[in-house]
Amino acid sequence: MIRSMTAYGRATGSAGGKEYTVELKSVNNRFFDCSVKIPRQYGFLEEKIKAFIQQSGISRGKLDVFIGIDIVETEGVIINLDEEYASSYISALKRLSERFGLINDITTMRVAQNRDIFTMKKPEEDMERDWEELRPILEEAIGAYNAAREREGANLKNDMTEKLAVISEKLEKIKEKSEINKKSYEEKLENRLRAVLDGLDIELDAGRILTECAIFADKIAVDEETVRLESHFGAFFEALSSDEPVGRRIDFLLQEMNREVNTIGSKSVDSDIAKLVVDCKCELEKIREQIQNVE
Repeated sequence: MIRSMTAYGRATGSAGGKEYTVELKSVNNRFFDCSVKIPRQYGFLEEKIKAFIQQSGISRGKLDVFIGIDIVETEGVIINLDEEYASSYISALKRLSERFGLINDITTMRVAQNRDIFTMKKPEEDMERDWEELRPILEEAIGAYNAAREREGANLKNDMTEKLAVISEKLEKIKEKSEINKKSYEEKLENRLRAVLDGLDIELDAGRILTECAIFADKIAVDEETVRLESHFGAFFEALSSDEPVGRRIDFLLQEMNREVNTIGSKSVDSDIAKLVVDCKCELEKIREQIQNVE
């Protein structure tokens, strides 16, 4: 099952006198890029969080992780003021007021809204306990996030499958039209030659006509391109059913499909085939846009 790189997941829970909120939100990206936003006093958990997320099977996408931690029971917790940070923060607020002529309504409660000015003093062994409290909630949020990725992936798969079916249908028409063109060329060539040689004492060389027809048929033949396209279709459908990340693989296959369709277009001497080629390229472009979201 393919997965989308664009998804959202959320989970909440309580443990150890704290309320946790975990949110994961991602957009497509060529590589895996994870950013964790967590209260400053819990910054020591950031690397554990990133490692845990990568182990959960997320390999591509720009992922933003937001973690909120509210203390509801303060027993055993000592809250201190980070005076240096608070001083710098208040100075910045004053400069903001002076620079832009804003009302200076700095109060204790307003400053206290910035929770980073406070630090919590905890025994060293509490750090591992904090991780054990957060981990199951993070795991739940990842589960919701992955479920959303799979739902969106299923939608992407259905959409791309429908578009490939349209291309396959048009490819059959191209093959039929190409055969008709090859068969009709001999008749057209003979009629033109007869019109040119009418009244002249010159006989048509049937062998020469067949040779010219063979050369023409070779120039407009699209058998090799259509066979390769159908092979790419099979590989594409196989990739869509894989449980592994396949975004790069199907992107490569799409480039190969585009190459074959362009070659068919360059060989086209028929306006109907040219139109069918344009239709195929339009569908391939729509698929390309969808692939950008596939992990």
